[in-house]
Amino acid sequence: MVAVRGGSEKELALLHQVTLPHLTVSPLRQVLRRLVMALGVLFLTVLVVYADHGGYHDNADDEVSFLDSVYYATVTLSTTGYGDIVPFSDSARLINILVVTPLRVLFLIILVGTTLEVLTQHTREHWRQSRWRATLRDHTVVVGFGTKGRSAAQTLVRRGTPKDRVVVVDPDRKAIEAANAEGFAGVAGDATRSEVLLRAEAQRARQIVIAAQRDDTAVLVTLTARQINKGATIVAAVREQENAPLLRQSGADSVITTATAAGRLLGLSMLSPSVGEVMEDLITSGTGLDLIERPVTKAEAGRSPRECADLVIAVKRGNRLLSYDEPEAARLELTDRVITVRRAAPAATQR
Repeated sequence: MVAVRGGSEKELALLHQVTLPHLTVSPLRQVLRRLVMALGVLFLTVLVVYADHGGYHDNADDEVSFLDSVYYATVTLSTTGYGDIVPFSDSARLINILVVTPLRVLFLIILVGTTLEVLTQHTREHWRQSRWRATLRDHTVVVGFGTKGRSAAQTLVRRGTPKDRVVVVDPDRKAIEAANAEGFAGVAGDATRSEVLLRAEAQRARQIVIAAQRDDTAVLVTLTARQINKGATIVAAVREQENAPLLRQSGADSVITTATAAGRLLGLSMLSPSVGEVMEDLITSGTGLDLIERPVTKAEAGRSPRECADLVIAVKRGNRLLSYDEPEAARLELTDRVITVRRAAPAATQR
């Protein structure tokens, strides 16, 4: 069983927080960008003042030069306001009200941009998450971002699933940061808790991949996920073969036994290294050969699997999986799906 960590409501809220991938900008670059923006506002103010410099009065010599315009713009934007240069014409005063004053406000916002960014970060992130939740449908939830979960997510992307349609759930915040770095949304929390899966919008997911580190955790996550979403396809990984029936009883549609699969691959490689290499090639998406499940085309309906352009190794008819040489699979039906072996397409074309 998985122990539930104690903590305050605030700590739990932070633990179960959704984090979306975003571009990170270095502090130096942020400062330089704000400096350029501030100089741009200053330059624009200088041009506005100098364009109507005849409407300003200088207590020193009654004339406003370009240097005086720069001086006036500087002290005005910084709200110093010595009063030695003042607008006296109606047009100059109107421009100060409608143009210079908004520019002053913008200039001050840029100067205190760091503080404002901290204050608005929560609101901006809340708005991003609200929009993300509103548009998230038929996505894939990957529970666990270790070696198995990461490989599953990467395989989905290679097969054409957009990264914004993959949500990672993991109790380790560093794993969520790694998922964000790869472009996936993440939820830090214990997936055996229904509120964590609900934050990942598992109730609206089309597929749920469970790649937990422990078999008992995988069982609990499967039970929770199936309770939340009755129609999703759940694929779970377990270490020991003896736990596979328990996963199926808990609601998993497909169970992968990692220890057994690795052992069989080792055995094949010992007996025939070439067979082992081919098998590893088949389960490694995006290189060499790929296993593809696709619907039967109209041209293929009524024909034998051997007559297909691809190498058909199995036929899925309803809930049954038939070998290509079984009598029932001798003629393909339009409602069938076939599992074929084909050469892997380049990553660019798979997207």
